[in-house]
Amino acid sequence: MPGVESSQPETPGRPIANNDRWFAAHVQPHEPMLRAWLARGFGPRLAVDDVVQEAFLRVLRARESGVLQAPKAFLFATARNLALDQLRRHAVSRTDSLVEADLSDVLDEHDSIPETVARNQELALLTEAVQSLPERCRQVMTLRIVYGLTQRVIGERLGISDRTVAAQLAIGTRKCTEFMLRRLAGGDGTR
Repeated sequence: MPGVESSQPETPGRPIANNDRWFAAHVQPHEPMLRAWLARGFGPRLAVDDVVQEAFLRVLRARESGVLQAPKAFLFATARNLALDQLRRHAVSRTDSLVEADLSDVLDEHDSIPETVARNQELALLTEAVQSLPERCRQVMTLRIVYGLTQRVIGERLGISDRTVAAQLAIGTRKCTEFMLRRLAGGDGTR
């Protein structure tokens, strides 16, 4: 996948060649920065190779379903989510191993307490991150994250162009990611 060019000739019916070229131009150049960012931000417990490969796959899948306006932002946001999921699963699996097998029968099918606490903490941290954004960026991020509105609808609601919405989403995603990484690393999260 990454770094592999298609050896077959490009023909109009071969979208794979277009994907290879697009990937090499828009995603692959960010791999070293992504790897360094993941290693620095999430520490040695993270399986960086797994996160990077899964993020690449998800970027390609997203491209197949529609044109990505900000591939780099999508790549980093996807990698961040995958890294958080991986670390949360690791923490939960360590906690689960401490529970006696006899207690597993009395637990219900709902999320475990550690998963619920982790999700609530992550949500509180994301809320803080969004609240720290400038007003326009905060409005755009809230409409996208909380209400799930499309870029077009957000633009119509706020009276701004789709391009401005995309730019604000990219800025908001980057700043929220930086805020959350600072907090997770033990910083205060303020600028």
